[in-house]
Amino acid sequence: MNTRVSESVIIVGAGVIGLSLAWLLARAGRPVVVFDKAEAGQGASHAAAGMLAACTELEPGEEWLLSLNRRSQQLWPTFAAELESASGIAVDLREEGTLHVALNADEQGKLRHHLALQEKADLPVEWLSPAEVRAREPFLANATGAIWSPQDHQVDNRKLAAALRVAAPRAGAVVHEHTPVDKIVVADGRITGIEAGGAFHPASVVVLAAGAWSRSIGGLTQETRPPVRPVKGQMLALSMPADAPLLRHVVWAAGIYLVPRVDGRLIVGATAEERGFDGSITAGGVLSLLQNAWRALPGIEELPLIETWTGFRPGSRDDAPILGEGPVEGLVYATGHHRNGILQTPVTADIVSRLILEGARDPLAEPYAFGRFK
Repeated sequence: MNTRVSESVIIVGAGVIGLSLAWLLARAGRPVVVFDKAEAGQGASHAAAGMLAACTELEPGEEWLLSLNRRSQQLWPTFAAELESASGIAVDLREEGTLHVALNADEQGKLRHHLALQEKADLPVEWLSPAEVRAREPFLANATGAIWSPQDHQVDNRKLAAALRVAAPRAGAVVHEHTPVDKIVVADGRITGIEAGGAFHPASVVVLAAGAWSRSIGGLTQETRPPVRPVKGQMLALSMPADAPLLRHVVWAAGIYLVPRVDGRLIVGATAEERGFDGSITAGGVLSLLQNAWRALPGIEELPLIETWTGFRPGSRDDAPILGEGPVEGLVYATGHHRNGILQTPVTADIVSRLILEGARDPLAEPYAFGRFK
């Protein structure tokens, strides 16, 4: 058998998770082929807001995700710099931090409770007075206080996907767009490749990185099918003057987050709906987003509405990622990232690439193994 063929890795899914893994593997000299049913980077990677909000997004019962999320935050600056160098495309990693604001006494009480959870987890956050909030963001509505998360940053997820789409092939990866994988092929208890485009493609490793579509790939059995579902999110974008934006930090408020981009776009998101793959934009979804955004930032009523869209977060049964080996030799999982796909991109690529290249099993990934669902 051709040694290069026997070493080949096939990645199912060309979102930022699949492309970042392809980039690292190809850069290390491993033959890599990526397949996607649509255009690379145009699924959840395109729809996301790009927040790297490990501290702000902490919720009760999700403390076990912190170690993974915080490691990925630490990896992001180097990952972004190396990707920009490899692709020639800026990904706009912005490090202004995040404000989580309260707009009345009830919200302040809830936010103080959230602050206590964050402080118990020893996160780098602090409480800001109304005057301190105004000093940072003068166009916000009158806030009664806010949690300041100086290490929760943002990246332009669409530029990230574009940069990976350049960097991975430059490193040697082959990317097949508009080529759905019909079947993952298993023989004698191990992966032998995939069927796509009417042909068999051999590989020693197949990585399942198809996001919300991961469970629908042919050839998966009840034993190997990941419990991943689509969680619909409706979002919209407004246009701010790039030289005089209404907002400079990522801002969270009740029912909303606001993410300002370098080019003046203001990303407003997002709903969370268990609606399957229903991609419709609804009046209620847009109304809810605009009402909550206006309540936090009244000046948006003068801004042009330039885009609306939907995306499908890949939610696992416990809304945590599925990383590493499964019950079939050669099948590796990198899916189920739910709302943290952009944040967890560097750590996922690092953990899974080292597993494939070196057989290294990072203890950090153990809680997120496929076997936890059995």
